[in-house]
Formats: sequence, C-alpha cells, structure tokens
Amino acid sequence: MSRIGKRILTIPDGVTVNIESDNIAVKGPKGELFFNVPEKITIEQEEDKLLVKRVNDTKSLKQKQGTVNAIISNMLEGVTSGFKRELEIVGVGYRFQLKGNNLVINAGYSHPVEISIPDGLSINQISNTEIVVMGIDKEKVGELAANIRKVKSPEPYKGKGIRYKDEYVRRKEGKKAS
Repeated sequence: MSRIGKRILTIPDGVTVNIESDNIAVKGPKGELFFNVPEKITIEQEEDKLLVKRVNDTKSLKQKQGTVNAIISNMLEGVTSGFKRELEIVGVGYRFQLKGNNLVINAGYSHPVEISIPDGLSINQISNTEIVVMGIDKEKVGELAANIRKVKSPEPYKGKGIRYKDEYVRRKEGKKAS
C-alpha cells in the first residue's frame, strides 16, 4: 500500500545528512533543515540513499512512513534548489510594497495590511502587483503565501483579490436586470 513510504531517496551532491536517534538534519548549499522523526519510524542511510522503514504494518504507521518520506524528500530538494510561490494581486489600486522586513498590502481596505516576513524566507517584488515568496522550507513558504492570499482572496464576480500566479478563478455571471 505505502508506495511513497517505500520510495528510495537519493542524496544529491553537496548535501550531507546527519541521522541521530529521532532527529534528521539535512545540510546543503542553501541552508540546513531539521525534522523530528516519529516513534516506530526509522531512517537508514546506505551510501547516497535513504530508506524510511516502519516497525509493523498498521495503517497509521504506513501513513506516517509516507509522510516522513515526503517530508525528507522536500528537505533534500529545499536545501539544493529551494522553493518559491508566485502571487499576483488584481484590482484597481491594489498593490504590494516591501518596507524593510514587512510586506505592505493595499487591497481595497481603509487601511494597508502589514505582514512581517519570518526568518529564513524572502520576498522578491517583481512589480507593484507581483511578488515571489522564496525559501528552503516548503511548509513555511506555502504557509506565508497562504496567509498573504488570505488578506483578500479572489472573488468570483470581478476576479479582484490576491491569487497564486497559476490559479484559475472561476467567474460567475452576476444578476441580470429584467
């Protein structure tokens, strides 16, 4: 059943993996990430390969094995190439603005909304209406992008709001005067 959990992970060149009893540390050219491995899940390293194993075949352990395998795979990818999430804002007068370690969003409210950028993440402003959230931790990049999008999610009538670059917003027709 657990196909993702049984997947063999290859360690890329320039990346070192340090496995202790219940911790794994992955260090690469972009930074270092840590993860606490749950009980009854073990990680074995053979040369440049990683294997995630479980003690028995219960359903919950199969699920944990797949999750741990996916997380370690994301850690290996993050320290080598990193992750990014592109956002755009649509609407008259809507814009992004970087001020130091804060992102200021004007999204049609009576006040600008400020979001602080956590450590380990960076935001690159392409234009007033486009930004890119970058970092080595996939979970943190996705969480920050989701929090920015939550400020003003796109509405279905005019499509105004903050959306991911590749997101499709389904449009509704609205009322018709009879």
